[in-house]
Amino acid sequence: MRRVTPPAPALSARHLAQAYGDLTVLRGVSLDLHPGEVVAVTGPSGSGKSTLLHLLGGLDTPQRGEVWWAGERADTLDTQTRARRRAGRLGLVFQHHYLLDDLNVLDNVLIPGRLAGHPDAEHARSLLARVGLAGRESALPGVLSGGERQRVAVARALAARPAAVLADEPTGSLDRANAQRVAGLLVDLARETGAGVLLVTHDERLARHADRVLHLLDGQFTDELPDYD
Repeated sequence: MRRVTPPAPALSARHLAQAYGDLTVLRGVSLDLHPGEVVAVTGPSGSGKSTLLHLLGGLDTPQRGEVWWAGERADTLDTQTRARRRAGRLGLVFQHHYLLDDLNVLDNVLIPGRLAGHPDAEHARSLLARVGLAGRESALPGVLSGGERQRVAVARALAARPAAVLADEPTGSLDRANAQRVAGLLVDLARETGAGVLLVTHDERLARHADRVLHLLDGQFTDELPDYD
């Protein structure tokens, strides 16, 4: 019988360690994020959650350890190559949406595809429709509500059909109703497209959307948390 090779994880980390001066933030963290899987990383402020996400996203370089994107080691790539790969393989969602104010909604969503060299306006429009913003493609971010801006950020994160989506407190600036809507949209859309999702959050309500919940404390993962029921 022919052996079937399982697909590479959408994202992997091996033994990540990071310190800033005398402050050790991460102490040998490893994880795998598989296609279509949603993993939440929780922990108190200062536990290393955002540092971990920045290393996984190639926004910073680990002092020790390895980061792999869809089977390719990312932390050893030069800055330009890493940025190009990131645009095509990762979608990023932050608490503050970081939309470009002088670009309309559609052009903001198209940014990752343009950076990766394959913008798809039809796909971008379909994502905007899925997040409830059909007909708002020409609007500038300044006329949108906070929830609408964050929904644009979700569409932008998925526009280049990434292997993985990294979300850092993606609903932290939203009220409860909008937070639940944005979180649900992010998870549903990513699962439909087969993207793995890593949610970094301190919000237990958001963590309920995950298949697995990992707790980060003092720079290391502790035992997986139980369900919040």
